[in-house]
Amino acid sequence: MSTAHVLILGAIAGGTIFLGLPIGRMQNLGGQARAGLSALATGILIFLLWDVLSGAVDPIDGALTARHWGRFSWLAALGAAGFTLGLMALVHYSEWMKRRATRRVTALVGPGAAAIDEFGDRTWLERLTPGKQLALLIAIGIGVHNFGEGLAIGQAAANGATALAVTLIVGFALHNATEGFGIVGPMSGEGTRPSWEFLALLGLIGGGPTFLGTLLGNAWSSEAMSVVFFAVAAGSILYVVQELFAVNRKYGHVVLVTWLVLAGVVLGFATDFVVSASGL
Repeated sequence: MSTAHVLILGAIAGGTIFLGLPIGRMQNLGGQARAGLSALATGILIFLLWDVLSGAVDPIDGALTARHWGRFSWLAALGAAGFTLGLMALVHYSEWMKRRATRRVTALVGPGAAAIDEFGDRTWLERLTPGKQLALLIAIGIGVHNFGEGLAIGQAAANGATALAVTLIVGFALHNATEGFGIVGPMSGEGTRPSWEFLALLGLIGGGPTFLGTLLGNAWSSEAMSVVFFAVAAGSILYVVQELFAVNRKYGHVVLVTWLVLAGVVLGFATDFVVSASGL
């Protein structure tokens, strides 16, 4: 398989994320439907958390099993650092955003001119609704995860394992098709109708890194880099799952939400079994 073919297929594997994004523009959804979409997104992301943690831990475990203590220590340190970065960077950024919002509200009790200045100082991200902000964070976490998947595709092709590369592409394409639902779940849940431009941005952030990872992985193989990106993705997704659980609790449809969280997890594993069915 030529490099051009590998890159095209890598782009397709990432591009399937766009298939689930249009559901974010659905309107007139009842409370149960919104709760269901949010819960389904949560289940898919729980599966992705397991998936990316496995991708980060497997090389570390392999080094430990082989008694390669130096490589084990190095990869374990990279994994721990990446996971901490992915999780705590979002936590600290969220707290920083809250402090900015608090200062802005405090300014409203002062002169009108000061309040206007404060509102004019808002960043683009702060102008987004909470659902859009969470969708953007989900897309970023999935994008980091998909970069790691792209690395796996590119490295398999570079090592001459064409059958493995093709199977990974098919499996990741199916994964990404479900990830689109995970991204738009928070917006559907709050009743926000995003523009096509915003959905396109989310798709590029979430799916584009698959192509970039394929490009880099085909040119340069690095186990350490793969561990770092999977670990960062795991930390980011853990933060988002935590936020989605808080959102789901507000709906009150406990039985429905729990069933659809379960359905999301099962859907994630079902697509993963496509790869496993090939004996890889």
